[in-house]
Parts: sequence; structure tokens; C-alpha cells
Amino acid sequence: MKTYTYTEKKDTRSGFGDALTQLGKTNENVVALTADLTGSLKMGDFKKNHPERFFQMGIAEANMMGVAAGLTIGGKIPFTGTFANFSTARVYDQIRQAIAYSGKNVKICASHAGLTLGEDGATHQTLEDIGMMKMLPGMVVINPCDYNQTKAATLAIAEYKGPVYLRFGRPKIPVFTPANQKFEIGKAVTFQEGKDVTIVATGHMVWEALEAAKTLDKEGISAEVINIHTIKPLDVPAILKSVQKTGCIVTCEEHNKLGGLGESIARELATTSPTPQEFVAVNDTFGESGTPEQLMQKYNIKDTDIVIAVKEVLKRK
Repeated sequence: MKTYTYTEKKDTRSGFGDALTQLGKTNENVVALTADLTGSLKMGDFKKNHPERFFQMGIAEANMMGVAAGLTIGGKIPFTGTFANFSTARVYDQIRQAIAYSGKNVKICASHAGLTLGEDGATHQTLEDIGMMKMLPGMVVINPCDYNQTKAATLAIAEYKGPVYLRFGRPKIPVFTPANQKFEIGKAVTFQEGKDVTIVATGHMVWEALEAAKTLDKEGISAEVINIHTIKPLDVPAILKSVQKTGCIVTCEEHNKLGGLGESIARELATTSPTPQEFVAVNDTFGESGTPEQLMQKYNIKDTDIVIAVKEVLKRK
């Protein structure tokens, strides 16, 4: 099996910020808006270099979405920035009516997603955002796995015409994908091939899946690990090809198991290729305050939980 290692840890929000800085220099139509979270979203360099293209909207997220929609009419490519909870739940009506319904070219960039926001607790964590956003017609939903992939995804969505939801996080996690990677919207990445079980993961859970695969390999279980960075549109052919080989699948996400990646995959499998499936996700509950590591352990979304899920699904092959 291929072994993935890392030499540093970086937060995925910095991948977004660094890419936004680059876009500021290369694409004069890119504009940035934030709801009083310039520092948290790593948008400071863009603000410093392009003050005429940076809009501090204050704590008025709904207004920010409306302004972003309006800016597209003049040919601008707006990138909005706030926490994932405030990028979705707080402003869902504005996104639906002003952005998604008319297919506006707005990039909704959401940091501090999932449980790993940590100590700020349930009011600021969001475990429902993927479900909310994937249900909007025409909305692309992307959840990259590390700093390098987040940077590549941010650059890629600037070239895509249409609304995009880009989800990333606060904690520093291993950087294990190539710095010069090409990001293809809707194209899954197979990190390692296997024959016994398919493990599909998204976001921060990709590293946990790779760690689980190492443990399984020591026990004689060959796991295929696929990174689904784009939840919508979903790379169905890649998933079907894998499960037709392995005969079972485990889906892994830092999100409520209701409405997330796992359910999207289950729907496709049910209609085309019924396959035993286990879900590693938060089990229909809100989070709480704690360190990211403590919360991932308590809510059963660590590599050890993936190993347990694999052994369960293998019994059902």
C-alpha cells in the first residue's frame, strides 16, 4: 500500500487565504466580502493589496449575500467569507433567492466548519451545511482535505461560472497532497487502491481514512481510499467502479450523517448498485465545546472509528 506522510500541519483556511491573495494579483474581477471576520478567514493580504476590491460588510451576513449577488451583474467574481454556520443557516433564504435561483457567479467560502471549530461550541459549529447547500439546484459543493487542496480548489472555482459553496476549517492538520496539484471539480481522487473495502472520505476526514487504512493493512485488510472533495456534482462513476471491485463501502465525513456525503452515495448505490455501507459521521446531534481532538473522539469520527466501521461492513458482504 502507498503510505502518506507529512512534514507540516497547516489550517485549510490559510489555503483559501493564500489562494485569494494570488487571485487578487491575477484576476482583476475577483472581489472579496467578509462579515467582520477578515482575520479568521485569512483575507488580510487581499484587503491590504486591493482595498478597492475588498468590502467589509460588518455582522450583516444576509446583506453580504445580496451585495455579492449584485456584484456579479457587473461581471465581478465575489468571494464571500465568514464561518460556515453563518454562511449557510443564517443566510439560507438570501442564498436561495438571490444567488442559487438565478445561478449567480458567487463563491460562498465557509471556514470553521464541523466539530473542529472546537471550543466555540454548538452555536458556532455546523454539521448541517453540506445537506443544506447540496439541495440547492445548481450549487456546487466542495470540501477539500488539506491546505494544498484548499488552495487549489479556491483557484479552480474562480474559473468556474456559477454558484459554489467551498467548505474548510480552522485546525492545523497534516499537509499531504501535492502543492502543484490540478483541482478538477467533480473528479474524485483515489489515494490508494484496495480490494476488500472502499473508504470514501471528504475534508478533514481524508487523513483519518488514510490512517485507518494503515491500521487495516497491518491486519490483512486491503482498503481503497477515495477523496471526494466535490460532494456535488458527485463522481458517481469513480464510486461505482470501486464498490464493484470491493463489494462494500464506508463513508466518512465531519458532518451530520443525515443529509451529508454518505446519504448522497447511498442514494446512488440504492438506484444502481446496492452495496453494504457503513457511515462514519456525527449521529444526529449538535456538538459542544472542546478541543477538536476531544470532539472527534467523543463523536466517533476518528481513524479508529473508521476501522470499526470497516470491520462491521465486511461482515455484511
